[in-house]
Amino acid sequence: MSEAVAAAKNISSATSSHVGAQAGGAEASYLRISAVVKKFGDHLAVDHIDLDIRKKEIFALLGSSGCGKSTLLRMLAGMETPTSGRIILDGQDMQGLQPYERPVNMMFQNYALFPHMTVEQNVGFGLKQDKVGKDEIAERVAKMLDLVQMRKYAGRKPHQLSGGQQQRVALARSLVKRPKLLLLDEPLGALDKKLRQETQLELVNTIEAVGVTCIMVTHDQEEAMTMASRIGIMSEGKLLQVGTPTEIYEYPNCRFTAEFIGETNMFEGAVVVDEPDKVEINSQELGGVIHIDHGITGPKGMHVWASIRPEDVRLDKQALPPGPNVAAGEVKDIAYLGSYSIYHVKLAGGKVVKSIVPSSRWYDAGETAPSWGDPVYVSWRSDVPVVLTM
Repeated sequence: MSEAVAAAKNISSATSSHVGAQAGGAEASYLRISAVVKKFGDHLAVDHIDLDIRKKEIFALLGSSGCGKSTLLRMLAGMETPTSGRIILDGQDMQGLQPYERPVNMMFQNYALFPHMTVEQNVGFGLKQDKVGKDEIAERVAKMLDLVQMRKYAGRKPHQLSGGQQQRVALARSLVKRPKLLLLDEPLGALDKKLRQETQLELVNTIEAVGVTCIMVTHDQEEAMTMASRIGIMSEGKLLQVGTPTEIYEYPNCRFTAEFIGETNMFEGAVVVDEPDKVEINSQELGGVIHIDHGITGPKGMHVWASIRPEDVRLDKQALPPGPNVAAGEVKDIAYLGSYSIYHVKLAGGKVVKSIVPSSRWYDAGETAPSWGDPVYVSWRSDVPVVLTM
């Protein structure tokens, strides 16, 4: 399965140390974003955002370019002023405070290191500006460079460092002032894919070691699902859903979230049965009925969509008995990715369904894998589909 899917499926073990307490109580409002709006002329960039961030939480704002996530981050940093609404950090209202007056540090995608300064001078720059004593600066810089494993590079200039090393220096510079809130704007965007993957959990471990509350902005699903304890999905200035990576992936609340996080097969249809223990959706795209083993409390005839993840779609070469959650089709495309393959199956009505199949599936069954043009059958369990109304 894909890396974003794997991250979602295994997230409970990868982030168990920083998921923290459940929402509610004092920790839920360490940072409170209340009814925040930002307009640029007639354009509504941020549309009435309400969000509580817990102390020491790593929270990710995830969305496509132009959705408003970076504008929200800039308002937290004091680089933009909200049109309306309030931002309260640890009980202090941020309204009217300049960026340098806020207990907030921001790390940019390009790191913005001073090219003429050494690593040590870059990290200590903010402390020097705050007129901290030389001995304290030396001590705090040394400890921070140890934390990010850059002590031996203290005398080098930024151009003498790799991209990953520059990222560590930028992080050290952001943390050395001991901010109450750390803002990361596409923190790993400047790194190649392999280095990003290696750096993700290393970055999380450093942030947790310092104990700082962190909000990161990214458009990379895998990055958000690997690093964050909770994720907020944004689109067109609105916050559509907030939850843990597992909640966001397994229980999306709308089609945008379902389609934005990972991949999904979306079937449009109408409710024909809705009872406490089951719902049935008649879908022309499937050419049959989708059966789900719980009710949705919706009227018959209601227009809905059923989201089914590709890894939950079973593929068979042998004919299956007719019934709900089953359809015949033809293999139109295959993407072989080593440990698994993605099959694109065209159904009779023209709908293309994706199925992620482990490579061991056919070997274990003593069969040869289907090939292009072969007739196949897709099916899924009745507890798999998620019903969406918008």
